[in-house]
Amino acid sequence: MEKHKKSQDIKISDLLKEDAICLDLKGDTKREVIYELVELLKSAKLNNTKEFLKAIIERENLGSTAIGNGIAIPHAKLKGLRRFILAFARKNKGMDFGALDGEKTYLFFILASPKETSGGHLKILAELARLTKDKLIVELLKKAVSKGEILRVLSSSLINKKAVSAKGRV
Repeated sequence: MEKHKKSQDIKISDLLKEDAICLDLKGDTKREVIYELVELLKSAKLNNTKEFLKAIIERENLGSTAIGNGIAIPHAKLKGLRRFILAFARKNKGMDFGALDGEKTYLFFILASPKETSGGHLKILAELARLTKDKLIVELLKKAVSKGEILRVLSSSLINKKAVSAKGRV
């Protein structure tokens, strides 16, 4: 029997924790970077990383999650997951991640969502896309020298004018 899930407001800055931030990805290939991103989710308490890695690779095979402006948002849903899990990473030299604009990708947000939700997953992705269209925010994330600074940028009043409304427990 599925438990009743009530709608809650979720802020991107509330989903992201310091231990799920990497300021210098080492991988040189898309696959290596995806593996590093999934490992970050492991530090944020994602237990089934093997299954999630498979889901992320399947999702990327459908089309790149690099949305342009130096940003990629790999994402997938996982059965049995009870909350949204978010990680952030930066590739300082940038890399080809298959962005539609043909430019290098520098900033990565990876999102794991409960399989049973759809509205919350889409709203979080939309909020991340909205935030990263702001060139000032992108530049601040590229230049941040600490994980704390990343969190401050993402929790600034410029970004969290409104919370993302999502279904699912957090």
